[in-house]
Amino acid sequence: MNYYQFDITFQEVPGEISLCFSITGCKLQCKGCHSTYLWNANNGKPLLKKNYLELLKQYKGYASCVLFMGGEWHKEKLIEYLSLAKQNNFKTCLYTGEETVPKAILNELTWIKTGKWITAKGGLDNPDTNQKFIYLRTNTIHNHLFLKKQHHD
Repeated sequence: MNYYQFDITFQEVPGEISLCFSITGCKLQCKGCHSTYLWNANNGKPLLKKNYLELLKQYKGYASCVLFMGGEWHKEKLIEYLSLAKQNNFKTCLYTGEETVPKAILNELTWIKTGKWITAKGGLDNPDTNQKFIYLRTNTIHNHLFLKKQHHD
């Protein structure tokens, strides 16, 4: 499982500081994708368990969530890394363009963002999006967390 970049993000999982891994090898290749460099599985470098655990240790107490942008195509490795994050008291999230992922992956997640990128429908900050941000403990959609509040005079 290769990752193209590692970031610390503040908006992908509202209310959380996330360690974000962008995984290469996406097969969906959505039209209008802003991350086409993630399509090629050979891009990036291997996400080695040793390095991953070092990052979890380094950011423990500072970050609160581990987020994978893709990676469901590496089911066993993704499950292992999500489980390690949980064992280190991190919440977990997966951003996927798929509508569903295997239950074994869902069991390791706190949140999941589902749905292919459709340019005309936009992302989670668009009320008309096809994408869903789901809190899995209650199986409820939390897209409202991404919408800008409307101010009326």
